Amino acid sequence: MSLLSLAAMLGFPACHAQSAPAFQSVDVNTFESIIADTAVIRLDVRQLQEFNEGHIPGAAVIDVLQPDFEEKALARLPKDRTIALYCRSGRRSKKAAAVLAENGYTVVELSTGWIGWVNAGKPVEK
Repeated sequence: MSLLSLAAMLGFPACHAQSAPAFQSVDVNTFESIIADTAVIRLDVRQLQEFNEGHIPGAAVIDVLQPDFEEKALARLPKDRTIALYCRSGRRSKKAAAVLAENGYTVVELSTGWIGWVNAGKPVEK
């Protein structure tokens, strides 16, 4: 009897590989066109101090590094609207995007983050 057959008989899945939750990671121009839709929620996942120094106009902030990020996000964000999120460079936003996607949200993430947005000369708000 093969190991695979034994695993199947014992109820173990043959493959433990799981695919990551799907979210879309996009460039600055694509992100800008997506957030032009007023139904899309703009979410900054940086720390409040970073947000206060400048952010994409109309963005809300929920710090992904806080232990209650998921709880706050689930309480504040409607699942029937697309969430367009970003951080400083794109690293934290990928973490936040994965959390939201796992919870059933449609998520678009700015691949180059705030730095890419500013470098592209896009509008900012303080």
